[in-house]
Amino acid sequence: MAEVRPIVHVGDPVLHHPCEPVTRFDDELAALVAAMFASMYAAEGVGLAANQIGVPLRVFVYDCPDADGRHHKGVVVNPTLELPEIGERRLDADDEGCLSVPGQYAPLPRPDHARVHGFDAAGDPVTVEGTGLLARCLQHETDHLDGHLYIDRLPAKRRKQVLAAYREAHSTIVETPPL
Repeated sequence: MAEVRPIVHVGDPVLHHPCEPVTRFDDELAALVAAMFASMYAAEGVGLAANQIGVPLRVFVYDCPDADGRHHKGVVVNPTLELPEIGERRLDADDEGCLSVPGQYAPLPRPDHARVHGFDAAGDPVTVEGTGLLARCLQHETDHLDGHLYIDRLPAKRRKQVLAAYREAHSTIVETPPL
């Protein structure tokens, strides 16, 4: 059984820097991918980037439906994102959330169609094309690997609100113990 690793939260430097390309497709990468799927499922997510478990490599996993309800599951190593041209884009303004900013959601317009090119865990070329939630997931996870969180795409005021709500929800009250 693959190891479930803790999810890194907003503010951790690993989330705010571009990840390094994968150069070796070996047992270590296969173990990382297995840990990523286990960690994603344990956190009840639909996608997870390697840096979200503290590993600064360009790898993400996903398991989610597209706009037609068809389920897609896989891994993309060293992804490059391809979006429709500006004049051909239709935006989907659904709410977006992130395992690294738990409990917080905000509407975020993104193109409703996306494609990533990369490699699978064995080093074979893959192209994943998606609509709906899958398109959002492909964009969201690629953003992670580029050192960006979804909140970085929000208007400044909304971003501050999301971060304040996150801090409030995750602050701990420390009481002085009785003498």
